Amino acid sequence: MGTAMASMKTLFLCLLWGPQCALCRDVFLPPGTLYRVAGFPLSLPCGVSGYEGPRTQDFEWFLIRDDAGGRQMGVVSTRDEGFPYAPFQARVRSGEVRVERDSGDRVRLVIQRLRADDQGKYECYTPSTDSTYQGNYSTTVPVKVIPDTLQISFSRSLTGQPAPEGAELTLTCSAGIRSEQLTHLSVAFGRRGGGGEALESAAAGEIIAIDKLLGVVPGPSYRKRYEDGEITLEKRNGEAGVDVYVMKMRAVRPRDSGAYFCEASQWIRDPDRSWQKIAQRTLEIGNLTVQRLAESLSITSSPKGEVTLQVGSPLILTCEVLGLPSGVRSGLLVQWMKKGSGSDGVAGSGAVEVEVARMSPDGVVSWGDDLSRASGGSMEKVAEGRYSLKLFSARPLDSGVYRCVVSVYAGEGNPGASTPATLTQRSEGVTVNLKSKDVLVAAVAHLPRGPLLKRGSTITLICNATVTTTGPAQAQVQWLRWPIPERGAKKTMSQALDVSVPDPSVEKKPTLVAALMYDGVAKVYANGSEVSVERLSAGSYRLRVHAATTEDQGVYVCHAQAFGQDPHGGWYNTGAKAESNAVTVYLYARAADLVLIPLVIGVSSSLFVGIVIIATVTCCFMKRLARQRAVK
Repeated sequence: MGTAMASMKTLFLCLLWGPQCALCRDVFLPPGTLYRVAGFPLSLPCGVSGYEGPRTQDFEWFLIRDDAGGRQMGVVSTRDEGFPYAPFQARVRSGEVRVERDSGDRVRLVIQRLRADDQGKYECYTPSTDSTYQGNYSTTVPVKVIPDTLQISFSRSLTGQPAPEGAELTLTCSAGIRSEQLTHLSVAFGRRGGGGEALESAAAGEIIAIDKLLGVVPGPSYRKRYEDGEITLEKRNGEAGVDVYVMKMRAVRPRDSGAYFCEASQWIRDPDRSWQKIAQRTLEIGNLTVQRLAESLSITSSPKGEVTLQVGSPLILTCEVLGLPSGVRSGLLVQWMKKGSGSDGVAGSGAVEVEVARMSPDGVVSWGDDLSRASGGSMEKVAEGRYSLKLFSARPLDSGVYRCVVSVYAGEGNPGASTPATLTQRSEGVTVNLKSKDVLVAAVAHLPRGPLLKRGSTITLICNATVTTTGPAQAQVQWLRWPIPERGAKKTMSQALDVSVPDPSVEKKPTLVAALMYDGVAKVYANGSEVSVERLSAGSYRLRVHAATTEDQGVYVCHAQAFGQDPHGGWYNTGAKAESNAVTVYLYARAADLVLIPLVIGVSSSLFVGIVIIATVTCCFMKRLARQRAVK
């Protein structure tokens, strides 16, 4: 009402003075009535505009108590230290009641701890610095002081005992208000320090809150974890207007260490539609220390050191995960990796480490490469934290250095594909050596004697591959073809010419023409002419290219690999191989092609000569006819 009257007075003076009131002093306060809680701060902003004089204006505050019969009581002044009346003198000296300046012409009255007898009408007055007295120099706002009914408590505090990384954290806080005024409650959980970063305020360490409009709001540092469902906050209805708030962290991390608190705030909406926090209480819940998983986790594999086996024997490796905290549901990704035997057959000399098998956190086993699947094996969880890899029949290429790699998803029993592992550790290597039989492989290729090869003929190539070893063995043969090198065109062309295989770094890559597998299955890869490959006898293999074209000529080489049989009847690649000599195949032109060439040349020449004769005769006749006409 006071504010409205002051505005009416200002308007009246401006209308009365006309042009002289182009600049009128105006003092303003927020509209009322304002409701604030006893025991908590009151902050009243006051400003002035339309004044003359210095940019820094003075302010004086008065209080008209409801029971004072309209009598003013000086509260505090910016220009007179002796201005406060007796009830406020001690409070002003202690700083509990003070004026804080926002700018030269804007200040705020601050009462740090509001009392019940501070209720009344507050007046903000600005002493004049104007050349003429015009406008309003003060305004008032009613303030009601309501009782403090904000309650907050917790059922169980943190004990201070270290919690393992990945453990679930549950914090419970109860809060409520009993006010005759329409007020709202917000509850927040937060943490101060201890997690490796400095938190300067409670707001900086806020984890998650239910705001005054019942919306769940995660703290800036916890938004991603809230969106991933790692942090939740639930409101449960309680008794006597006191509700229960439950915050859960699905899996604590080392950076979650620190002092935890619960904060309840009471809010009210002022007449200017702005929300104001009128009461707040913070309750310390306790300290949390998170023990890092890396301090306790260890991965071991057995047998230890080096293992030597006969080819065909079963290979059994065991991986044990130690130091996982009890009571924490963690997903484990277990992998067996092998730095395989290199081309020289020495275990672990290969530079590339490949995955042999893995077991996902949900127990699904997958094999990493064709060699592992072909050899036959299994990966099992034999006990809690204990995993075994079995290759039923070990083969020479199974030799290498094996390691067990374990990725732990602490607190995540079934992590998603994009969930990062909490920690990944590797075991010591186990070197596996396989004793294989001595195997010797030899290969010789040649063209059988016969008539000259021409376009359209059938190219026949023989590869004699022998495997020398003890026990059953088979050869697997492949035929490859290189283009004929440019330098070979100047040499005498023959049907069977032994040459060295072209340098792959200089010449084009070879074309795989056909193969006869160790189990007798023929595979043809060429897409042009019809190709067949067969075994004529033990150690003799034949490649035939039917109706050959110029694309089929080139330098042919036979590759042979030795396959042995283990005691269980399975076949395996012994790693022994040989490469035959190179055979150059050139296709001559057919007889019909040779006859056709002179025929075409003869016909063309005859036509040319005939055309020349006809043109000459015609030309001479036309000239003679022209002379006869000239004589007449």
